[in-house]
Amino acid sequence: MHTFEFDITNAFFEQVEYSLIEKGNVHVTLNLEKKETMMVGDFTINGKVETSCDLCNDPVEVDIEGEYQLIFKFDDKPTDDESLIIVYPEEFEIDIRENLLELISVSLPSRTIHPDGECNEEMLELLNEYRINADDEDFDDEDFEEAEDMDEESDEDDEYIDPRWAALKGLNNNEE
Repeated sequence: MHTFEFDITNAFFEQVEYSLIEKGNVHVTLNLEKKETMMVGDFTINGKVETSCDLCNDPVEVDIEGEYQLIFKFDDKPTDDESLIIVYPEEFEIDIRENLLELISVSLPSRTIHPDGECNEEMLELLNEYRINADDEDFDDEDFEEAEDMDEESDEDDEYIDPRWAALKGLNNNEE
């Protein structure tokens, strides 16, 4: 078993175009166990990264942590398995930069927003101005949660059903 430790800083994320992560300070520990036809890599990730707030789009710092396993298999045929990395016979080094970026990105929470009251007020006001279902109330962090379920609720409340949707709903009934 071989142990490698990496400190990933802003320079790493600056090299990546179109990344969810803008900045960060992440510590990665890789325990690599070599076997006859493969190497098993156990990654432990801890740190903080800066990404965009899902509500106001301003930068927000997020704690991340996770444990992941990737298998590096010595072979000459490609594979579709996401957790299996093929190491071709002519390769002498394994470049794990892309794997590290993926694992760090997967460690992000599904929804990243500022703590209550820290979102950009100007952006929240702009969201309120262009809101489709504008009520007398202003848009805030709690409304973000409600907006995710808006489609489901509107389907239940509507009495009129588009005939195209009605035909599709009929397909489900025919399958039973």
